[in-house]
Amino acid sequence: MPEYLTIPTAAGSFDAIADGPPDGRPVLLLHGFPEAGLQWSHQVAALGAEGFRAVAPDQRGYSPGVRPERASDYSIDLLVGDVLAIADELGWQRFDLVGHDWGGAVAWWTADAHPERLRSLSVVSTPHPAALGEALRSDEEQRMMSQYMTEWREKSTERRMLADNAKALRAIFDRRVEHSRVDEYVQRLSEPGALTAALNWYRSGKPGTRAGRITVPTLYVWSTEDVALGSVAALGTAEWVEGPYRFEMLEDVSHWIPEEAPELLAGLLLEHLNAH
Repeated sequence: MPEYLTIPTAAGSFDAIADGPPDGRPVLLLHGFPEAGLQWSHQVAALGAEGFRAVAPDQRGYSPGVRPERASDYSIDLLVGDVLAIADELGWQRFDLVGHDWGGAVAWWTADAHPERLRSLSVVSTPHPAALGEALRSDEEQRMMSQYMTEWREKSTERRMLADNAKALRAIFDRRVEHSRVDEYVQRLSEPGALTAALNWYRSGKPGTRAGRITVPTLYVWSTEDVALGSVAALGTAEWVEGPYRFEMLEDVSHWIPEEAPELLAGLLLEHLNAH
């Protein structure tokens, strides 16, 4: 069973799951929408069993103790700041960073802005922000895939997603994630203000600066059945990594890689960490 932590920062207290010895090599894992640190439970346990100190926080808006109301309080700069604040509170000067979905975007931005803090980077599903931007300009398929990002900024989204026992919210997982796990995510996001906070990640506006080339050792894992992030951006990500780079393409796996292919992903993460 994982440990359950409360990590105090100036922004508020983050909830987290953790595993592994306190003095183990530190690994921070960032979840995406509409999940929580719980999505990493298999990988956290696998890393802990190998002597790493793995911590997966519920990020800003998902932790009740850090749930500001304004969309502007979910800017990429603040989300990156949370990563550093959590690491500082844990006493981690350097650490390995892992992210999926929105957590992957935050991980890319952190690696760009603060490479001196990272030992390695592992991103699941989410391409480099610049590669995604280029795909949105050049690839009609990616533009169609990304329409939801605009739709979810509408004020009616919360009501629509939670109607009829959260039918629309549950449908996002496309029956690829265990029903009991989806129930937990729905329960958490049904708390007052929780879904609005999660959607504010989409409503906060474009980042003020463009993510640049990444210099830290990087693993990028993408899956062919991802309905949100297409191959153009995935393959284009290599152009934005100057450090050691490994790209893994998973066949017949959806966007929900950490939960749909938990053992495979844990193995890839361990290989990457042990190589660097």
